[in-house]
Amino acid sequence: MSFNKHDISRDACQLFGGQSKKGYDWWWHSFTGYNAQTGEPRAFFIEFFLCNPALAEDGPVFGQVPGKPGKPSYLMVKAGSWGEDAAQLHRFFGWKEVNMDWGSPFSISAGDCYLDETSTRGKVRVQGSARHPEWMCSDGEMSWNLSIFKDIPFNVGFGAGKLFRKMQLFQMFWHAEGMKTMYEGEVYWNGTRYLVRPGDCYGYADKNWGKDFTSPWVWLSSNNLTSEITGKKLNNSVFDIGGGCPKIGPVALKRKLLSAFWYEGKAFEFNFSKFWTFVRTGFECRETPLQVIWHVEQESTSGRMVTDITCRKKDMLLVNYEAPDGRKRHNRLWNGGNGEGTITLYDNKGRLVDRIHATNIGCEYGEYDILSR
Repeated sequence: MSFNKHDISRDACQLFGGQSKKGYDWWWHSFTGYNAQTGEPRAFFIEFFLCNPALAEDGPVFGQVPGKPGKPSYLMVKAGSWGEDAAQLHRFFGWKEVNMDWGSPFSISAGDCYLDETSTRGKVRVQGSARHPEWMCSDGEMSWNLSIFKDIPFNVGFGAGKLFRKMQLFQMFWHAEGMKTMYEGEVYWNGTRYLVRPGDCYGYADKNWGKDFTSPWVWLSSNNLTSEITGKKLNNSVFDIGGGCPKIGPVALKRKLLSAFWYEGKAFEFNFSKFWTFVRTGFECRETPLQVIWHVEQESTSGRMVTDITCRKKDMLLVNYEAPDGRKRHNRLWNGGNGEGTITLYDNKGRLVDRIHATNIGCEYGEYDILSR
């Protein structure tokens, strides 16, 4: 089965059973908009993050309240932008304020924030964040109204299929219903209007859920791709790499990645869960004083892919999440939307398919603090 297979049942909320009292579920969206006056591009992200509905109280429950550690329970609407004045903004709702369609297609609404498969709108305005470390964010304001069209998915296969979801085997699941997604609408970032257009938003949409996060945490994806050999824009192409150290219960599968490249209609997949494709993966992620750097090499029966990406730290965020048990283990999780680099793609006979220049790369790397493991 090709990974290019839509399955919106995986986008349904997964916080049932044990995950309802020790679990999270989030829907992530990232894209580029353009200043309505100057045309200057700017990369944005929006995320609806649900945590521990079975522990609901009258209002949102925070895990990072100084001197009062506890298990969090809320809907967090995360919004923000990358660039030299990057910021993440968090708005929290108690579960009594949340209206949720748990089926497929899903929908989430709370106050004036809304998300489903084909649209999202909302507003996050934060003031006084320095006095509230439990908010895990900074000050600012962002509002948006967008339509969503998820074009090309990355369906990872049976690892996030119905049986594994029901058994809740993995600590962290992943499904990218729109590793290439078109958005249309507008965003207001601190009072400035940005236009979002389907043809050049370079959008992405996925979701993660589970009981804990992975460490190391790796993510790379882009659909703004150009052949370095021919100079041709690759309009029917996208790649996506994610993972790090997946766990089945307490058993860690060290240094594993799930990866896919849809290259002008042809599928190249490097998915460790499909053992019959003999996947081999090696990767290195590191920081310099000014950059975060990723190098990934993968082989399978579909071919070989070598990925080299960099992103400037001044364009990135140290993005914040707390785990469902209330601990904040990731305190240096770099997250960006302006990565740049090269992917070299070979077929299964070792012949060069293309060398591709990628920009507008969504990128992430982080490892748990030693004391937080």
